Amino acid sequence: MTETSEERDAALPVRKSANWLRTLRRYMAFVGGANLVWEFAHMPLYTLWETGTRGEIIFAALHCTGGDMLIALSAIMLALFLAGTPAWPATGGRRIVILTLAFGLAYTLFSEWLNIEIREAWAYRDLMPVIPLIDAGLSPVLQWIAVPLAAFWWAMRPVRTQGRTLAL
Repeated sequence: MTETSEERDAALPVRKSANWLRTLRRYMAFVGGANLVWEFAHMPLYTLWETGTRGEIIFAALHCTGGDMLIALSAIMLALFLAGTPAWPATGGRRIVILTLAFGLAYTLFSEWLNIEIREAWAYRDLMPVIPLIDAGLSPVLQWIAVPLAAFWWAMRPVRTQGRTLAL
């Protein structure tokens, strides 16, 4: 059965209002995959790479990816709560990106400090470049800039469905 133009027009507000959910799903899917790759890729920069078993290293990467996803979801939801509009992502996208990056990066800096300096839950190897003054590893800081930016780029791209392009 083919949808008539009247039915398409009647469903348009619903489709447009669903863009935020599609964008959020695409964002989180990208964040999950990219952070999993990043966690395994930068694992040699931590002492666990030398001291841990294969199982401990895999567990740490999976555990950290889960934490990354919680941070990412919390950061974007806080940004949307504070600055989102009903028309997001069609409008106000830049504001949400900036706030999400700021919240994710702030939490990451705090977490790195807490877990390296206070709890001593993990440690950097000499291979990890450290940012002077804040003593945070460069890799986790870059992770919380590069991954969300790439995720927003991918999530906010138009989606092709049934031969039509939906702008997100």
